[in-house]
Amino acid sequence: MASRMLVNGVASEVVSAADRGFSYGDGLFESIRFVGESAPLWDRHMQRLADSCRRLQLPLPDTAQLLRESRQVRDAMAHAVVRIAWTRGVGERGYSPPAAATPTRVVAAFPPPPMDGAVYARGVRTRLCTLRLAEQPQLAGMKHLNRLEQVLARAEWNDPAIAEGLLCDGGGRLVSATMANLFAVIDGELVTPSLQRCGVAGVARAQILARAENATERDIRLPDLQRASEVFLSSSVRGVVPVQSLDDWGWTPGPVTRQWQRHWRQLGFPMEYAA
Repeated sequence: MASRMLVNGVASEVVSAADRGFSYGDGLFESIRFVGESAPLWDRHMQRLADSCRRLQLPLPDTAQLLRESRQVRDAMAHAVVRIAWTRGVGERGYSPPAAATPTRVVAAFPPPPMDGAVYARGVRTRLCTLRLAEQPQLAGMKHLNRLEQVLARAEWNDPAIAEGLLCDGGGRLVSATMANLFAVIDGELVTPSLQRCGVAGVARAQILARAENATERDIRLPDLQRASEVFLSSSVRGVVPVQSLDDWGWTPGPVTRQWQRHWRQLGFPMEYAA
C-alpha cells in the first residue's frame, strides 16, 4: 500500500523543525473529503487556498500536483479526508519572512470521521463556548495553521453527548462552531454569520451561499438564534448536520436543512448526508 503521507512529494512523516509552519504557524491547510478519486468541492478548496496565499504573500501551489498527490495518498480508500498543508518553508529565526520562500507541502490521507446516520436525521447537541474568538480582519476567512483558539474551545467539555461548541467573538456575535460553519433560518430567511472580523470561511459554506436563492451573511447574536426555526452546521468533511440543541434551546430539522442535505448527496457524498 502506498504511503498515506507525502512531504514535498516524498513518502515521509518528517518536517524540518526550522519550517515556519512549525515555528510560527506561517501557512495554510485544507481538509478535503474524497469519495473514491473524486473530491466534489476540490475547486472551492483550491480557490480558498489560492486567495489565502495571495493575502499571506505565499507562492501559489501547483494545484494539478496537489491533486495527483492527494489521489496517491488516498490510494484505494473508498472514502478519505486528505489534508494539505502549505507553509512558507524553512527560514531563518525571526518573524521576518524570507525574500524568496520555498514552500513546504504536506499531503496526507485519513479515514473520514465516523458519523451515525441518526446524527444526520435528528441532529447534534451543542454548547456555547466561553472562549471568545479574537478579531483580526487581516486573517478573517483563512484556514491558517494556528488553531489554538479551537483547541482551547474544544477542551472546554468532555461530554460525548455534546458534539460541538458554538463560538462568539468579543462583541458577542456568533461566528461558527469549532469545526464547522453555522446557518440558521430566522424569520424565514437563511442566514450565516458574517466572517469579516474572524472565523474560517468554509468551502461548504461557500457552496451553500453560491447555490442558495436567498441567503444572507450578517451579524447574528444569541437572541437572534433563539428565534430560529432551523439551525444546522456545514462542513466539507461532515456535510450538513442539523443542530438539535444549544444548551437549553432546541430545534427540529426542517425543510431547508433537508434541502441542503439532499444537495450534498447530489454532489456525490455518501447516502448518510440525506435524510
